[in-house]
Order: sequence, then structure tokens, then C-alpha cells
Amino acid sequence: MKRANLIYILPNLFTASSIFVGVISIVEASKGNFVLASWLILLALIFDGLDGRVARMTNTTSQFGVEFDSLADIISFGIAPAMLLYFFIGHEFGRFGILVSALYVIFGAIRLARFNISTAKTDPNVFIGLPIPTAAVFVSMWILLFHKYTLENYSIILLFLALGVAILMVSNFRYPSFKKVQLDKPMVFKTMIVFVLIASLLYLYSAEGFAIVILAYTLYGPLRALRTINLRKIKIKR
Repeated sequence: MKRANLIYILPNLFTASSIFVGVISIVEASKGNFVLASWLILLALIFDGLDGRVARMTNTTSQFGVEFDSLADIISFGIAPAMLLYFFIGHEFGRFGILVSALYVIFGAIRLARFNISTAKTDPNVFIGLPIPTAAVFVSMWILLFHKYTLENYSIILLFLALGVAILMVSNFRYPSFKKVQLDKPMVFKTMIVFVLIASLLYLYSAEGFAIVILAYTLYGPLRALRTINLRKIKIKR
């Protein structure tokens, strides 16, 4: 019985690790170590992805785990990227910088609350609104790019990008979740080739690669909505 009970701790350890890494990211950002702080948010994403998968693999899912995971998300993917953004450039724009960071956290919390109460009612293959981990990695990777290419003179663009992804989190745009993707045998080979190419890109150009991949996913929701609207207009004309 003791061994069985210990298994329930395992997924929660990954969740706790995500919180710990998120806090370290905030501390490093406050010291001006923006590169390390950005990569730590990506590491928090890895821990966040592992906790749910480990829980399902070991059959140790619980309501406590669900609530703990949501609290971890608001720290690692809400507060951490918001503070990273503020320390990197937001403080130079006074109240506007504070407002963007605050709205990012508030909208992130709303996104998580809405997700928790609608999980049982929505399609498991679809997210309504941009997931907060995606928004966090979006902000951190673009901060990496601006820091790498010394684009601080244009950093106000980052504030508007962060505000944009904050709004996308509370939008009704649909995003694929990839939780229950089933591939036919021919598609498995093609998918493997795509993943190898993406991994190669990330190896050669880590920050640029992650930024492009996350940007593509972020734009998927609005572009899908525009395509749906255009198809409806075509049907109406016919």
C-alpha cells in the first residue's frame, strides 16, 4: 500500500518542479539574466507536459493533481513570463508596461479557470483560446530573439505581442490539443520526417526555431477562424 501511495507523488513532483523552475526564472529575470530566464520557462513547459502524462501512464490522476497543475501554470506560465517581460522592457514604458504584464496574468488566470470548468464539455482534441503555456513560451522566445539581435529599440513591439497573446488566451479561437491524435501507418512515417526536420531546425537555431514554431501555432486559431468565415460567405453566395 505504501508503494502504491508513493506513485501518486510522482506526477505532483513534476508539477512542483514546474513551479520551482518558474520561480527561478523570475529571480533570474530580476537579475537581468534574460536568456536563462527565458529558457527556464521552456523547461517549466517540459515539466508541465510530463506531469499529466505520467499521471495517465501510472493511473494516478486526481482532482488534487488537476488543481495543483492549474496553480503551477499561473506561476510558471502567467507570473514568470509577465515578470520577465516587465524586467526586460516593460519597466521602460511606465504604467503601460505594468498594465501589459498585469493583463497577461489576469487573462491567463481567466483562461485557466475557463478551461477547468469546461474540460468535460469540450472536445478533448481542441483548446478554446490559446493555452497559457503556449503564450508563455511565445513571450519568452521572442524576448530571446530581441535580446540576441539587440532589437531593444523596437522592444515596444514585444509589449503589443504580449498583449495580443493575452487576448488570444481569452478568445474563442480553436487550437489543436494533440492529446488524442491517431495517425494511420502512412502518416506515421511522414510525421516522423516532419519532426526530424523541426528538431534539426531547433538544433541549429534554437531561439529562432522555437519562435517560428510557436508563432505558427499561435496564428493557427485566427487563420482558421478567417478561413471558416470565408467558406461560409462562399456558401451563402451560392
